[in-house]
Amino acid sequence: MDAALEAAEVFTPSSPEFVADPCPAYARLREAGRAHYCPPTGQWLIPHHADVAALLRDRRLGRTYLHRFTHEEFGRTPPPPEHEPFHTLNDNGMLDLEAPTHTRIRRLVAKAFTPRTVARLRPYVEQLADGLVRDLVADGGGDLKARVAEPLPVAVIAQMLGIPEGDRDLLRPWSAAICGMYELNPSQETAARAVRASLEFTAYLRELIAARRANPAEDLISGLIAAHEDGESLTEQEMISTCVLLLNAGHEATVNATVNGWHALFRNPAQLAALRADPAGLVPTAVEELMRYDTPLQLFERWVLDDIEIDGVTIPRGAELALLFGSANHDPAVFDAPAELDLSRRDNPHISFSAGIHYCIGAPLARIELAASLHALLRRAPALRLAADPPRTPNFVIRGFEELLVTV
Repeated sequence: MDAALEAAEVFTPSSPEFVADPCPAYARLREAGRAHYCPPTGQWLIPHHADVAALLRDRRLGRTYLHRFTHEEFGRTPPPPEHEPFHTLNDNGMLDLEAPTHTRIRRLVAKAFTPRTVARLRPYVEQLADGLVRDLVADGGGDLKARVAEPLPVAVIAQMLGIPEGDRDLLRPWSAAICGMYELNPSQETAARAVRASLEFTAYLRELIAARRANPAEDLISGLIAAHEDGESLTEQEMISTCVLLLNAGHEATVNATVNGWHALFRNPAQLAALRADPAGLVPTAVEELMRYDTPLQLFERWVLDDIEIDGVTIPRGAELALLFGSANHDPAVFDAPAELDLSRRDNPHISFSAGIHYCIGAPLARIELAASLHALLRRAPALRLAADPPRTPNFVIRGFEELLVTV
């Protein structure tokens, strides 16, 4: 069978069967080689952990190419003009920038997003998680996603940013609409929703930043306004894009890691029983294993800025790589028995938080949130069980469930 045709037949992210369980396809891709061109997505698929980890750090690749080339010079078609509000918002955030702009912004953001700031949030996160779980238990159960997994990280990042409680219900819909653009080949309807959300979220943050300039507070937005180094500071658009990125990245992965993780625990009752028997000992490694086992972000893209060679195959400038995090996290060359959920796994170099200069700046906070919700659910709902088989979201890149109904 032709190699390109085989990749297209194996990698079918629009297929419900593939979305339900991509691991068999990943195994076939790993067995077949290190790089596979997939015509339907126009990407080179990279399935091996060693390659993904190395390419995340390879400066011949980039999250953007616009720091070196125009769209036309790079052989790409510019995005439609009507998508401009989304791209202005997205393209000024750290996640889609390269050095030197990325270096400047990350350094300034890090001043307001310090380990001390994150550590100070731990009591708030634990108290919030406990209250959410208490309410879930009082009602005899419900949708774990809507009742615990979603409100916890949204409230935490909103608290960090200083967004008033009365406005926080706006955040999740805006984020969901914007993140729809990160799926492969988003529809026109998806793009229109993302554009509307980008305009509304930008306008909201512009007003909030103006208020903080006039009256600084003890929050991250005030910290971003105050952040200076060597005469440099963040532009208003960079601050807006940073706030949106922190919200989107700061809760989308945590929401899905929580729900995916509990689904995995319900399907592995022996591991769940071990966790219930020793939460203090197992929660730290459980957080890492649940992030690995059902990876919330399955794919991360990179542009080839200069020709590279993988396994004797030259991949030219202008190509796009699809770094398959979900496959890398199940690579038997790195993980013993990767198909098994092992909450005591110590050697666990998963790449769910990425690597290199784009390593997730919020990873320490995500770990605190995941641990807090695990502890609260294990303590307050020791008999928690699945009430119905949950439907997967139709998305591939951001992997999760529509809901997770539980009883206590």
